[in-house]
Amino acid sequence: MTMQQEAASSAAGGHAQQDSGAAPGHSRRRVNFTLASAALFMFFVTWSLSWSLFSIWLTQDIGLSAGRSSLVISANAIGCLITMPVYGYLQDRLGLRKNLLYWIGGLMLLVGPMYIYVYGPLLKQHFALGLVVGSAYLAMAFAVAVATLESYTERLGRFHGFEFGRARMFGSLGWAAATFFAGRLFNIDPNLNFWAASVAAAVFVGLTVAIRVADGRRAAAVDEAASSVSLSDVKSLFSYPAFWGLLLFVVAVTATYNTYDAMFPSYFTSLFATEAEGNRMFSDLNSVQVFLEAGGMALAPFLVNRIGPKKSLLISGGIMAARILLSGLVTGALAISAVKLLHSVELPIMLIAIFKYINRHFEPRLSSTIYLVGFQLATQLGAAVISPLAGLGYDSIGYRGTYAVMGCCVAVVTAVSVLTLRPDSKGITLTGKEALA
Repeated sequence: MTMQQEAASSAAGGHAQQDSGAAPGHSRRRVNFTLASAALFMFFVTWSLSWSLFSIWLTQDIGLSAGRSSLVISANAIGCLITMPVYGYLQDRLGLRKNLLYWIGGLMLLVGPMYIYVYGPLLKQHFALGLVVGSAYLAMAFAVAVATLESYTERLGRFHGFEFGRARMFGSLGWAAATFFAGRLFNIDPNLNFWAASVAAAVFVGLTVAIRVADGRRAAAVDEAASSVSLSDVKSLFSYPAFWGLLLFVVAVTATYNTYDAMFPSYFTSLFATEAEGNRMFSDLNSVQVFLEAGGMALAPFLVNRIGPKKSLLISGGIMAARILLSGLVTGALAISAVKLLHSVELPIMLIAIFKYINRHFEPRLSSTIYLVGFQLATQLGAAVISPLAGLGYDSIGYRGTYAVMGCCVAVVTAVSVLTLRPDSKGITLTGKEALA
């Protein structure tokens, strides 16, 4: 098998066959898989401790209304809009090099002091300035950083021949483990979550430093292909109908769903007799959901490989619509808890499918840019527009009425995406350095 054939096989998602001179050793592949999985685990521990109760922190600790909290979420989305193209382009240029991950790790270390001494006080005393500072920091350290880390791990998986979903599963486990304690710590003192997040960030940095790509020839080929990425390559994406079809699905479906999910904790806790009971119950439920999600990450590649990325995206869209609509229809804490668990089915399918859709229909050397711009940035762009509208809905017609409108919109656009998403049979075929990058 030639190196070009080997690279094409890797890009298709299979395990690249290895010859004595060209492939990385099995030992290094296993070590890097373990380190990448552990880094994802610690990243999500850090992120969960500082974010899983974010809307509750805004309303209960900072004292913002649901409408003003939606403005914070919208500002965070705008911060992501600015950061994502930069991160995506830089990571595609870096290939398997970790410079950007080191920058992210440094920002993560500051999460405790940032929330406690800067972000929170600014939101209370200088709301507009708090919006700007918080949105910039959260985008660079977490909201965009997670997509960068996922994109790097997916590329590392293609290089070594392991499924991204197997490594990403540990991210979900990290979120679940941290969320189990987040509600309890919040009830004692919200600042405990933020200090614990900084400690977890230090472990993430150590794990990231330990990742090594040992195969010189293949790594050099990846770096060479990555260095060839130019701004004209990125601009050319907007001339592809497939890219616009992906944007429609992401903006109208995923962004609406994420807007709904961002304020869901506040709605959930309002169903209980006391805020403390609601916080504790949401923390426990979120842990169960994310543990199930981790199992889904391990199983989703089998489904996506069997039915194809497009059908998998459509299935995830249908699940998102169902969860939003049911949230506005069911009554009682038990029923709404069952509805929340649908997230553990939707997210693994969507996340695995989006990477495979990108690698099937676009050049893999642009995978970070497409993932961060075509998926993550488009999601945040949609959220920046939808969040203020949702906030008006929460304050005027309540959560249930707003969920009914949002769910119907997601269902309609998912149906339209049957026509606008590119059929898997029309995927491009690449060989050589472009396929490996």
